[in-house]
Amino acid sequence: MSSFKNIDVLSAYKLQQEKQAVLVDIRDPGSYTIASPQGSYHLTNDTMVEFMNHVEFETPVLVICYHGVSSQGAAQYLINQGFEEVYSVDGGFEAWKREGLPVEKSE
Repeated sequence: MSSFKNIDVLSAYKLQQEKQAVLVDIRDPGSYTIASPQGSYHLTNDTMVEFMNHVEFETPVLVICYHGVSSQGAAQYLINQGFEEVYSVDGGFEAWKREGLPVEKSE
């Protein structure tokens, strides 16, 4: 059975920019609304079906959470659903912010 891969935030950002990878943020709605990685999709139980209907299974998917722990389970779930190239972002959103990568804030 396939498994997800781990990736650091700088490599994740590069992959997002170069390979048109989809970055999904699985944090709670409040945290996502306050700030999220630029260009990320808020993936929740409620948005999963829509996501799977609109994203090709061949598209690389980067999963980010708070610190890089919860994203591992979500990444494996996406592999189990048929996505071929899925990554768990090490260090999560906290590492993303520490590296100064682009963040969007909702108003």
